[in-house]
Amino acid sequence: MGRARAKRIPAKTVEDEEYELRHERTCGIDIAKDKADIAVRLPPEREGGRRRTRIWTLPSVFAAITELGAELVDVGVELVVLEATSDYWRSWFYLLEAMGLNVRLVNPSHAKQLAGRPKTDKLDCQWLARLAEMGLLRASFVPPPAVRALRDLTRTRLHFTRDQTREWQRLEKLLEGALIRLSSAVGKMAGNKSALKILQAIVDGERDPGALAALAHGNVKAGRDGVRAHLEGMMPAPHHIELIRIHLGLIKRLEREADRIDDLIREHFDTMEDAWGVTADGVPSPDPGPDAALLTAAQRLAEIPGVSLELATCIIAELGLDMSRFPTSGHLVSWAGLSPVSQQSGRQSRKAKKGKGDAYLKGYCTAASLAASSTGTFLGERYRRLARRIGGAKAQVAVARSILVIVWHLLADPAARYTDLGPDWHLRKTDRSRRTRSHVQQLRALGYDVTLTPADQTTAA
Repeated sequence: MGRARAKRIPAKTVEDEEYELRHERTCGIDIAKDKADIAVRLPPEREGGRRRTRIWTLPSVFAAITELGAELVDVGVELVVLEATSDYWRSWFYLLEAMGLNVRLVNPSHAKQLAGRPKTDKLDCQWLARLAEMGLLRASFVPPPAVRALRDLTRTRLHFTRDQTREWQRLEKLLEGALIRLSSAVGKMAGNKSALKILQAIVDGERDPGALAALAHGNVKAGRDGVRAHLEGMMPAPHHIELIRIHLGLIKRLEREADRIDDLIREHFDTMEDAWGVTADGVPSPDPGPDAALLTAAQRLAEIPGVSLELATCIIAELGLDMSRFPTSGHLVSWAGLSPVSQQSGRQSRKAKKGKGDAYLKGYCTAASLAASSTGTFLGERYRRLARRIGGAKAQVAVARSILVIVWHLLADPAARYTDLGPDWHLRKTDRSRRTRSHVQQLRALGYDVTLTPADQTTAA
């Protein structure tokens, strides 16, 4: 009995990059909190000699960084690569970039030292410089200054919103200890005006449940009678009153500061000329008006179902406006962490998991997909179709990926506008005979004898 022959797989030719010497003069910098180790790779001093590497350590201070930048410019360094712990790379990147150097931030996982080799900061910076000269390191995305400023504002706004939610949760736990079961009567506490009025009255000394219930809006969850019933028997101690006052003060202050940041976001976004639209008269403007020849970048993104104007601004703050950084929409989706990472070795393929990516951008797209899921649009129908097969959580991620693909196309082409395909797009694109065959098989599986007659024949008879 002969042995089974292995299946031959045809060879595949792949166009690859050239991994030879691409940069004559490079610099690798391994950055810690208070210092950095620098390695500069230079050509040999004489023909036929070996390349030189100079290694030294500098403190992370302005004078040392600018002095290094001047020295790198003098020796003609073509590429500077940075690897850092946490966000300590920022001062090095911004200052060296401002001095005209070509600076790249690299992911530490892309520049790992070889296994079994010694691991020190000096060896790391030398390894960075050697990888950089052969073009083996991919640059991480660092947005331009205007986008960085917008990102700082939008992220701070998000942090303040989350802090408000935390304060409300802490306040609700405190109220339960004082036997004030207000959340059971008014529903969601965060931002509830009735809850704010009642709590402020309790802080001011009011203890009558009927008088407190009268402050509630008539359409609260349990009604005013329910509010009074839940407030009866409350036992707030003096420390409860003080803590309630402190939490309310923090909530109100966070709300005021968040509103102030909203104003700053609008003011800064209006200064970003690349995001402007064009008026009907052909004049670029941050507010082109209803008859605009070209909408602003945020307005065009806000046409996507589930994406509000505020959410569109946040997405732009994470991505920027220059989509040349991402060659295709697939690159952007992968960078955001919304595409599965394949893990295959031999015949084994492990379950794919999403990458880490940009947590803020991922959250914005997921929030947009959740808002779009209840709409009668293509994205809403896509969510419902996927949710029936793979569950709501995975469907939400899939729709978030679709939204990010749309965002890439809209930002890559400033003249592009979003056009919804409609909730019946899948039905229109599905082959009619295939659908007919599928329905007939399902009916036969249920025990029916199926005979199909075209509708025009039935009408004629």
